[in-house]
Amino acid sequence: MKYLTTAPGRRLVEPSPERAYGDLVTRSERPASLDRRDPLTAQVLELFWAVSQAFYDNYDEAAARHDLTRMQAFVLANLLSGPKPMRFLAEHLKCEPSNITGLVDRMEARGLVTREPDPEDRRVKNITATDLGRESFEAVWSGLTFAAEPLSALSVVERRTLRDLLLRLVPGDGSGSAATDPARSA
Repeated sequence: MKYLTTAPGRRLVEPSPERAYGDLVTRSERPASLDRRDPLTAQVLELFWAVSQAFYDNYDEAAARHDLTRMQAFVLANLLSGPKPMRFLAEHLKCEPSNITGLVDRMEARGLVTREPDPEDRRVKNITATDLGRESFEAVWSGLTFAAEPLSALSVVERRTLRDLLLRLVPGDGSGSAATDPARSA
């Protein structure tokens, strides 16, 4: 369901050669339950889908250039603010704790992270990004080209408006997001 259309013959995203997420899906091919929304909401949802898939495709490519998987890059991103328990990583990455164990094992073997007992509860293992892990994530992040051109076509005011509208859709968690951190709201 990667490539959605909003009008006959018009694609929101051009298909990539590998078609990682499937073929073009037209309105007539979608389940009827998806068409119960008003047309504007349906189009917004289709655009969210297309944008998120383009982001993940680019994220995968940027991570692969640095011999990382998407999930390894996500783990490193979660560790930028400091050590995290493995359970936290599993919850935030929406996967089973056993998957995090294997992922961290491979990352630790490459010198990207360390695993240490929590000083307050030695049963808990905290994962910390090493200097190499932080450098690797920074290289992935700086290698993302997604949205650079589309966003540069928007004025600063339009980008702020887009950001503010998106912030209204994302539930606040008090974790220092732009919605709660005035330093990041420029």
